[in-house]
Amino acid sequence: MIQVGLVFGMSTSMGKAVESCISMAHSDFYGAHPDYHTRLSLLVRDPKDDIVDGASAVLDLMENEEVHAILGPQWSSQAKFVIDLGVKAHVPIISFSATSPSFSPTRSHYFVRTAYDDRSQVGALAAVVQAFGWREITLVYEDTDFGNGLVPYLVDAFQEVDARISYRSVIHPSADDVDIVKELNKLLTIQTRVFLVHMTAVIGSRFFILARNAGVMSEEFAWIVTDGLSSLLDPVSSKALDSMQGVLGVRPHIPRSESRSDFEERWRKLYAKRNSHDEIADLTLFGLWAYDTVTALALAGEMAWEPAKSRYLKTNTSRNNLNFSSIGISEMGPKLLDNILSINFQGLSGEFNLPNGQLEPIEIFNVVGQSEEIIGYWTSAQGLSPELNSSRNGDYTASANDLKAPIWPGNTLKPPKGWVMPISGKKLKIGVPKKDGFSEFFKIEWDSHTGVPSYSGFAHEMFLAVLEELPFAIPHRYVPYVNETRQSAGTYDNMLYKIKLQEFDAVVGDTTIVANRSSYVDFTLPYSESGVAMIVAIKDDERRTMWIFLKPLSWNLWLMTGLALISTGFVVWLLEHRTNEEFRGHRSQQIGLILWFSFSILVFAHREKIASNLTRLVLTVWIFVVLILTQIYTASLTSFLTVQRLTPKFVNVQDLVRNHLFVGYQKGSFVRGLLVRQLNFEESRLIPYGSPEEYHEALSKGSENGGVAAIFDELPFIKIFLARYCNNYKMVGPTYKTDGFGFAFPLRSPLVSYISRAILNVTQDKAKMDTIEGRYFRSQSLCQDQDAAIYSDNLSLSVYSFGGLFIVTGIVSVSSVLIYVVSFFYSHWPSSSIIRPGDRSLWSKFMETTNNFFREHGLFGCLERNRSMIGLTSNFQSMEASPNEDVEQIARTRNERERPVLIIHV
Repeated sequence: MIQVGLVFGMSTSMGKAVESCISMAHSDFYGAHPDYHTRLSLLVRDPKDDIVDGASAVLDLMENEEVHAILGPQWSSQAKFVIDLGVKAHVPIISFSATSPSFSPTRSHYFVRTAYDDRSQVGALAAVVQAFGWREITLVYEDTDFGNGLVPYLVDAFQEVDARISYRSVIHPSADDVDIVKELNKLLTIQTRVFLVHMTAVIGSRFFILARNAGVMSEEFAWIVTDGLSSLLDPVSSKALDSMQGVLGVRPHIPRSESRSDFEERWRKLYAKRNSHDEIADLTLFGLWAYDTVTALALAGEMAWEPAKSRYLKTNTSRNNLNFSSIGISEMGPKLLDNILSINFQGLSGEFNLPNGQLEPIEIFNVVGQSEEIIGYWTSAQGLSPELNSSRNGDYTASANDLKAPIWPGNTLKPPKGWVMPISGKKLKIGVPKKDGFSEFFKIEWDSHTGVPSYSGFAHEMFLAVLEELPFAIPHRYVPYVNETRQSAGTYDNMLYKIKLQEFDAVVGDTTIVANRSSYVDFTLPYSESGVAMIVAIKDDERRTMWIFLKPLSWNLWLMTGLALISTGFVVWLLEHRTNEEFRGHRSQQIGLILWFSFSILVFAHREKIASNLTRLVLTVWIFVVLILTQIYTASLTSFLTVQRLTPKFVNVQDLVRNHLFVGYQKGSFVRGLLVRQLNFEESRLIPYGSPEEYHEALSKGSENGGVAAIFDELPFIKIFLARYCNNYKMVGPTYKTDGFGFAFPLRSPLVSYISRAILNVTQDKAKMDTIEGRYFRSQSLCQDQDAAIYSDNLSLSVYSFGGLFIVTGIVSVSSVLIYVVSFFYSHWPSSSIIRPGDRSLWSKFMETTNNFFREHGLFGCLERNRSMIGLTSNFQSMEASPNEDVEQIARTRNERERPVLIIHV
């Protein structure tokens, strides 16, 4: 006989049901295995609900009965201390009813749980929430250790799937129906429509009947129950089940089988026989787990039995006094523990297999009619899946496709989105700004008779357009952020912080998305781009002088043009002088003709006739160049004389900081913080303004006269300002990036994702955006020609701008001259005959032809030099032939033989 202690409350209905199951398990097992050598001897102790009595009962069984295993105790609060006794005595504590997650077999080696840990369902609950994309959950639980113990684990599990418990509704077990109805009415006033119920069947049945009567079991509601309501095979009455239509639930996976059906029928007969005066209780999962636990323990005992190790190593000397320090040590206990953990068989509750010392698979069910339809399963290894044995590799995110489609409350297949606007008549309270200027973005006007405000502006129109894109309606009302005098009550930061204080449900307006604000509100996607820039006054150029006619062209272009004029005139004279009488005359006249002809071409006033085709070619190209030069010069000079030359007074932010100049910003804007923290302006140098008119007045005065040197604001406001004062101010310097204008909501608000998607639909609809923007920004422009009007030294045209033209005309001129010279040499080469035939060399012929070229073109200075060179050459040749001859004699002889000859004395 293997001594086993059973510590359980046998006087309760649950205890009586468990006792029947254990008795049947004992008789069924040994009836099926008559050849086994061992038998379990069950020693029963009933500690009621007392923790101390439970510990005393276990200690008595260990010391006085030398039990090798303990079945029980019933409650988790009792099991916590009993586990320590098991560790000390090496006795397995096997529990089929203690489900508290505060202790587990992984932390207590001698603790074996054949029931489900409450924490095991947390992963399944979080997976269901993640699968349907819910972000906020209302937790409804009973105010007991059973209810409170699971809350911390639910909080952690939901955080892992980016969800949170937004509201906790605590129901006391002894609460009257009136108290429950009051709590249900509170649930109607909140936005969250996903409710997780963690209760036992007794109070849970009442709760759902009252919930249906309160109207919270209709469409748009999602209800999930834990295994506290589903651990009984028939947990609630048919009336309560009718109230739970569309509810999702999680519970341990108990496969249906013929053996279990047969057992249920026999158990009811036995229970009725033993408890003839009681109503037949429901067979609970704890009863099935108790049956399988006794079966497993009987198998383990047969495997672990050794006659020599059937007692404790040390026994208590006194059987009447309990002594914690004198507990003996079971020799069979460790082996019994190892065997029960390794046993695997098909029991009434399914496959008995204890990974980590406890069961694991969870099934997801959906209440439909009077039945509970299984829509999926969950395990820590595979997550959610429609079938139990499916496998999945790697990490994954749960989705609704991992479950069969459930039927939701209201008999609909459409999954609830998880939240709606409260149905109690409350409207969304939206804060809106009161602006002194820039009413194009948001404008509030109060009726002079009724005092009722009306709203307009770009931000208002965008919000209305976004609401039209939502698949549901949002009842709302605007609340102006103003004081008693209907003036702005503070900055935009103050207005946004009202959301955190729950005074506003949202803020609509020209609110900029910046980092520090995102710590207490959530922004939607931006509906308008933005950024911060600087605007400064511009001044007229003061450098106009009487020499302004020179400014269209740079000095190097003027020089190049003059050289081109003179060189072209010389080329024309060279090509025309030999054959054209109009290009002949005294030297001074010819020089004057070259200059006159060059400049007369500029206005096409030349009267000289052209004889050479080469000249015509040169002039054709040059006239084309002159035409382009004169036209561009005329246009540029016109621009200089007629267009106002404007320059910004400041272009560098650091100049403003360094010179301690005053700067302005829009009243209530976050720009003030940017100027102080990022741009290092002194706070005493910052002046707030509220309207474009105030901007204009301050910039007109300047920093020295009570105004400012620059205004810093966001781009949308700058565009409006410049549209009104186009020719007086300019945006200069860098643009500091911001994320644009957005709508603000409380942190983790489910509205944000819906509003953001609607904003995308609106902003990508060009026709709709053009209509809205045209209504408020129709006259807006950015002074299209302002940038071109800003004076700069590099506006003068340079040589590089016309380099191609000068290169073309140069090539044509040089080519024409070369063709003319080659043609002249070719036609005059035979005329070189003044040198004796015996002395004719190529060089002498070339020099003589060159001499003729210079002589015929009137290049007198060059002619004298060439003649000197020719004379020297002849003398040197004569001296070579007769070195002793006198130079003068040679010259006279040559003079007689050939005339004319040039006599040169050296």
